Amino acid sequence: MLRSPDRSLALYTVPVAAILALLLTFILPDNTRLWDALNRALPGAPEQRVVVVGIDDASLRDYGRIGNWPRELYAQALGTLEQAGAAAIGIDVLFSDPARNDSRLADAFSQPNVVLATAPGESRQLASPDWLSPTGVSALNVSPDGVVRTFQTGYPGTPEAQGDVSPVTDSASAAAQASATLHPSFARQLAVAAGRNVPLDTQPQLLRYSAPSQDRLPVIPFRDVVNGNVRYGDIQGKIVIIGLTASGTSNLTLRDVTGQVVPGVAMQARAVSSLLSPPFTRLPTWLIALMAVATAVSAVLARGVWGFALALLMLALAIPLWLGNILLPGVTLSYAAILGTALVALERWWNLRNLSMRDPLTGFGNRVAFTRALEQRWTARAARPLGLLLVDLSGFRKVNEVYGLRAGDELLSDLSGRILKHKRRSDLLFRWGPDEFAVLLEGASVQDMTATTQRIQDALQELTYRDVPVRISIGAARTGPDIQTPTDLVEAASRSRYRAKYQREQRG
Repeated sequence: MLRSPDRSLALYTVPVAAILALLLTFILPDNTRLWDALNRALPGAPEQRVVVVGIDDASLRDYGRIGNWPRELYAQALGTLEQAGAAAIGIDVLFSDPARNDSRLADAFSQPNVVLATAPGESRQLASPDWLSPTGVSALNVSPDGVVRTFQTGYPGTPEAQGDVSPVTDSASAAAQASATLHPSFARQLAVAAGRNVPLDTQPQLLRYSAPSQDRLPVIPFRDVVNGNVRYGDIQGKIVIIGLTASGTSNLTLRDVTGQVVPGVAMQARAVSSLLSPPFTRLPTWLIALMAVATAVSAVLARGVWGFALALLMLALAIPLWLGNILLPGVTLSYAAILGTALVALERWWNLRNLSMRDPLTGFGNRVAFTRALEQRWTARAARPLGLLLVDLSGFRKVNEVYGLRAGDELLSDLSGRILKHKRRSDLLFRWGPDEFAVLLEGASVQDMTATTQRIQDALQELTYRDVPVRISIGAARTGPDIQTPTDLVEAASRSRYRAKYQREQRG
């Protein structure tokens, strides 16, 4: 039995869906908006090990402009934090004035658990050779929309920025120099100072959003630390970051995924917290591509509107995986499902567009399609003669009356399948009437007409349905001098069919 025509495009839509889904994987590898929404809706728990010491408005009123502060203030603050038992201390303040980088802070800024911030592109070597503390680039990744979503543990640098301009002599030296030009980030250096092993990597990592904790002060004022007015329990074993939180420092504020303006030191604290938490895992590209292809193909095979259900499922699946620290590109996969559904809709549209030209039972063209096909080829009949076979089925109505319409459909499907099997590759098939079929032959010689007629006649000779006798009559005609119009060709084939039917009845 032949396939229904509404399934005829599945052989095309399935591979097209797979190809489009594969391309979508590379066009849309990240789902920024989805991950922003999940980051806001499912924030991480506040990291209790990270504490921010803010240089707030009150501290600036007490000590004046930060660039004119006495250096002893930093030494006093570090002394208080050391006494309180801080595990690591980061100073997110850039000391860019060489004239003021003197030896007064040599002891304080030479501790291994003290990390000093440098600006992007600066050398790791600070202006004062007496400062031996590790340094880190105070940088975060700002998206084009001004939101900080990711950070890195390493940022590319240049050998010149580090005073290293030695020539490269071999590939091993080149690899070593490339590694040496990778500047560690400020957050990474703090995590390392606190005892966490964090490799240098330029791969952006997601910055975890954490809602403010109601059980603790979000920021400890800097002047309280300088004066020793802090509870040691708030500091002991913690990673402390000192930075500007005063109002009016717009150049040191950033926007997070909630759209709020946040001081840069608070963002650095979130970066450190992200490094201390279990890292998010990005699925490999090949796995995402495989999932996208499977989703798109499933949507095509499911047909209907099931693709939209698959799209919602892919988005919903991103939630539990997020809780398991796995970044699933649910939007990419949902788009793949929608692409599959769109191809199903396109297939339906195509079938509806061609419904008036196609017989739904056999898949052959109908009488309107026959007329158009004959008219389109009529002008070239001199170079490529046209032949027409009309196949008449006697006994079809009796099959319908005795065994029902389903039996009649089975008989027609059997007959059309036999005709399809014995036609030439270039021949066109049509359902001419309820129990009639037409075969249009292009470029047909007399020998072709005879051979095709005989093959079809032999194939249909033994056609029966249970105990109801079925007889076949075939009429043939070919364009020539006596055939002037398409109607003439049809009438000639009809006359030939009636003669064949009459001769068969006479013999019977």
